[in-house]
Amino acid sequence: MKSLPTRLFLLLIGAWALLVQAQNLELPACAKTCLATSIARSSCAPTDQTCICTDARLQQEVNDCVREKCTIREGLVTLNTTSTECGLPVQDKRQPLKTLAITLGAISPLFVILRMSARFMLMNQGGAAVTVGEDDWFILAALVVGVPNTVIIVSGLVDSGGLGLDIWRLDPETINSFGKYFYATAIMYFAEVTLLKMSLLWFYLRIFPSRGVRLALWATIAFNIAFGITFFLLGVLQCQPISYFWTKWDGEHEGTCVDINTVAWSNAGISIALDIWMLAVPLSQLQALRLNWKKKVGVALMFCVGTLVTVVSVLRLQSLVAFARSDNPTMDSWDVTSWSVIEINVGIMCTCLPSLRLLLVRIFPRLGGGGGSSDASRAYGGGGGGGRTGATLGGTGGTSRIGTVSKAGSVTRPKDAELRGGITMQRTYNVSYSDPDDEESLVQMHDLEPRRRIDFEKPGSSASSVTIAPAADSWMSGGGRRSG
Repeated sequence: MKSLPTRLFLLLIGAWALLVQAQNLELPACAKTCLATSIARSSCAPTDQTCICTDARLQQEVNDCVREKCTIREGLVTLNTTSTECGLPVQDKRQPLKTLAITLGAISPLFVILRMSARFMLMNQGGAAVTVGEDDWFILAALVVGVPNTVIIVSGLVDSGGLGLDIWRLDPETINSFGKYFYATAIMYFAEVTLLKMSLLWFYLRIFPSRGVRLALWATIAFNIAFGITFFLLGVLQCQPISYFWTKWDGEHEGTCVDINTVAWSNAGISIALDIWMLAVPLSQLQALRLNWKKKVGVALMFCVGTLVTVVSVLRLQSLVAFARSDNPTMDSWDVTSWSVIEINVGIMCTCLPSLRLLLVRIFPRLGGGGGSSDASRAYGGGGGGGRTGATLGGTGGTSRIGTVSKAGSVTRPKDAELRGGITMQRTYNVSYSDPDDEESLVQMHDLEPRRRIDFEKPGSSASSVTIAPAADSWMSGGGRRSG
């Protein structure tokens, strides 16, 4: 019986020699005890490194023992040493994430630049109805948040925080850095999602005139603001003290946190529901558009591109579920971070598509579709390119010219237009000179207050008039301003 401890000691010496011979590393005392006990109970010989490294039951027993008897820091050291000595492959997913973030982070600002260029191009050409709207400011704000977030992901999370590597291959300071950068990117993500939705909602307000739709949009804006503020504050204050977010991993610090997984799931679920609702709003208005079916399909496809963002959000939610069960956050947060990068940048691109359509039509006029808008443009002297526009009054057997309206707004009647008797009809419009292919021309019309005036005039008597204000048309037909 006395020889048993001596024999066991010799067996352990052989095992430790195998485990640390490649690198002269010392395992924590708690881990040595766990490994010695587990090997003694297993069928593996102490000198059989292959058996020790591949016996699943032995590995699980050692793992359970280390979790119980060692600190988290000691456990990570043990896992790093044994995985290295057993020749486990080193996972490194850092470069693919850096490439993804840099590529999309460079493309999405280009979309915003093109969007704003198209807007200023119209303004410089005298488009009275074209202004930099709230939707433009919100997309710029999303970009202002997004660019620093991309820098933090690449330089902070990946380069300094070890995102894409197994956590047991990182030193404690690197793990702390990972937590700090992850905390920052999570808060910025909440802000970006809200700003993107605000930009799209204000765009809808710009183009949809129906009172019912506008009330629904205002309610959605109010909900989105509350949604954004709530999750922004939850992101900032989720742990007390705040530093506990990136120090709690080692189990040696004191603090409290809300259930971070519940916060992330709730944000993703509400965001997806909002995306679906915001897609339903424009699609519900397609029937009212005075467009031929081909153009309606084109408009529907433009809005449906936004479903791509919803699909990405669903995929991100799935990665959050896997991340919640993770013991290896620096590796398992790779999917969450990647889908977040895709979601935000694709969202920026999709939000800019209507304005990019305008720019493409300017470069390639055939993309404008022709039809009614081209005819309207010619009727008004080239859609604002000329200084004067002729109006014609139709009648039996032909038309007669009754006057011209200048771009400045003055009306000139030819001398021979004075009628000696009869009834004349005049319709007055608020005319705005803008590109007939502006995204607003897809829907809302700026013929705000058309009025019909009938003048009764007899030879030798004074004229009297009656003004009738018909209901204004709410929708444009194919992009051109309506002519009277």
